[in-house]
Amino acid sequence: MPELRQEPVTKKWVIIATERSKRPSDFPVKQEERKEGICPFCKGNENLTPPEIISYREPGTKPNEPGWWIRVVPNKFPALQREGTENPPKEDFYTVLPGTGAHEVIIEASEHDTSLERQSLSQLVEIFRSWRERHNHLMNEDEIKYVQIFKNEGAVAGASLQHPHSQVIAVSLIPDVVAEELDGAQKFYREKKNCIYCEINQIELNRNTRIVEENDGFIAYCPFASRFPFETWIVPKQHQASFSGLDDSLLRHLSSIIKETISKITTSLNHPPYNLILHTAPVGYQDAPYYHWHMEILPRLTIVAGFEWGTGIYINPTPPEAAASYLREIKAIH
Repeated sequence: MPELRQEPVTKKWVIIATERSKRPSDFPVKQEERKEGICPFCKGNENLTPPEIISYREPGTKPNEPGWWIRVVPNKFPALQREGTENPPKEDFYTVLPGTGAHEVIIEASEHDTSLERQSLSQLVEIFRSWRERHNHLMNEDEIKYVQIFKNEGAVAGASLQHPHSQVIAVSLIPDVVAEELDGAQKFYREKKNCIYCEINQIELNRNTRIVEENDGFIAYCPFASRFPFETWIVPKQHQASFSGLDDSLLRHLSSIIKETISKITTSLNHPPYNLILHTAPVGYQDAPYYHWHMEILPRLTIVAGFEWGTGIYINPTPPEAAASYLREIKAIH
């Protein structure tokens, strides 16, 4: 029978459409053709991007030249920008704010033909080190309230270039999605005196029906009210509100579990497009006892259609218990 399940933090509903239940082989993934032309993110083409903000590079090499293995540059077509933002004309009824913020691109490797799960563990550590560095830097800038870091893998997921990269957008307000998580988590904390994410972690570890991977620092599981087939969350085992608290030991555990989990997803689902999204505490909430940072992996296997847009209720044809079972059995290929 189909089920309506409620996400425990935001209280939003999803439909687990068990009558439509789909296995990995039921999701045809069309492989993207390699695009020809010059890639601005490849080594040797540094002049095709704006000047770099930071880079991790070989000693003695110069900025904006080869010799790097991680490079962060401003987005050439930014959604928001720090400088030159004028106050928009005042509206009598509508609310308008200046488009103040930052939009950066983290180029994850100098090689073009690679992907997150095929990177070495040491390179993944460097990638997420750069995430942490940019997050912490931008969180300390005036007017910034939230830093969103995300990776779009594949054109269907929003990637305009095939070269491995992720993006950082810093905004001057707290986004609604984050505000809803904060509100739900705070209500639970007032009633139970415990972090709801820590509670969920313990439930998932005890039941072990939706766990995909686990190591000393993190668990990966398909959430109870998964919106999408094979949706998987990566959550620190110990309470930590902000991504800025990620130390070097946890950085390695995070890199390892993401490598294993994404490898399982890409192996079992024939390399689907996906989004990897960081959820973390906004400015002023970094030490909140009720919030818990986490990452969400969202494979793009189904289309969000009229019912979802009209109601905000997602229809998921693969129960998370079945998805986790499939993923646990997959031998990750690196």
